[in-house]
Amino acid sequence: MKMFQTMRTSASGLAAERLRLDLIASNIANISTTRTESGELYRRKTAVFAAELAKSGAGQGVRVAAIEEQQTDPRWEYDPTHPDANADGYVAYPNINLLQEMTDLITATRAYEANVTVLNAGKSMFLKALEIGRG
Repeated sequence: MKMFQTMRTSASGLAAERLRLDLIASNIANISTTRTESGELYRRKTAVFAAELAKSGAGQGVRVAAIEEQQTDPRWEYDPTHPDANADGYVAYPNINLLQEMTDLITATRAYEANVTVLNAGKSMFLKALEIGRG
């Protein structure tokens, strides 16, 4: 039934946007992280989405194709007392723009809400169809 496919498509969108929200939260949480457990500078992470296609070529949802790390230059701040300061007293911080992260957060939240709305509409249609069958 096509309605089940619509719900599966929305569910894949929910999963993808949830991952995107997790990545945004991680970026915001690490905005001042000078090094990760491996000792390297934290890099901003973003999700790359791709269409999930059926054998017929029709769209069946979305999948996460990759999680990319931004390879931009770090943001340098002068703090000679910081343990990670270089010989000149500068500390490398991730080049994460809080305004961009908040904008992405709003966009991902709206996309998530849209998928929830589609799922709720599908559920409502199923319930109405069951009521028609009883009558």
